[in-house]
Amino acid sequence: LLLSGTMAAISKKRKFVADGVFFAELNELLARELAEEGYAGVEVRVTPTRTEIIIRATRTQSVLGEKGRRIRELTSVVQKRFSFTEGSVELYAEKVLNRGLCAMAQAESLRYKLLGGLAVRRACYGVLRFIMESGAKGCEVQVSGKLRAQRAKSMKFRDGYRIHAGNPTREYVDTAIRHVLLRQGVLGVKVSIMLPWDATGKTGPKNPVPDVVTVLEPKEEEILPPPAVVPQPVKEGMEA
Repeated sequence: LLLSGTMAAISKKRKFVADGVFFAELNELLARELAEEGYAGVEVRVTPTRTEIIIRATRTQSVLGEKGRRIRELTSVVQKRFSFTEGSVELYAEKVLNRGLCAMAQAESLRYKLLGGLAVRRACYGVLRFIMESGAKGCEVQVSGKLRAQRAKSMKFRDGYRIHAGNPTREYVDTAIRHVLLRQGVLGVKVSIMLPWDATGKTGPKNPVPDVVTVLEPKEEEILPPPAVVPQPVKEGMEA
């Protein structure tokens, strides 16, 4: 798939492993390089002529740079590192519609707040409130490490409703982990967001959660008029 232009035919197993390694390394490179630009993931599309890499970020203008200089530099780095031929790889920047529902963007936001010296509790509650105001069903922020004292501990902040098990977690729960390098040690930051259901598929998954039951309002009953009573003719001989 990705290495078809540079290597002879390889087995399916090797191809999937090679694609996974390529994606992991590319994601790591872009996450480190575009942390301040609100990096929110990458998508690789392979066409017969070239490989398209779509970078999702909250600040696309900073990703592109002045007159597209930054994106050209990134394209050159990717091309040289992964041995792509000239012009066979293209990088594009795509804006995240709602950064409050993007776990990567919020984990980076929390990371910079903690690096700036903001108190852990205050920083976490700020991120939590912003996520819930953006329309999330629920979220959880976990920070672990040497928070105040020498002894390491873990703090969890939760709000709303969030599923933890089953197949819907793959679609509905967006999770991101970041490491904050402070003077006293390293803090681990984990942000999990339960996305809302969206029939259009823009702000959340199209498929509804299977165990949600929607109770419809009953229709108003039509009150029928009572049947008309037709007087029966009295037969002769039946009179009292």
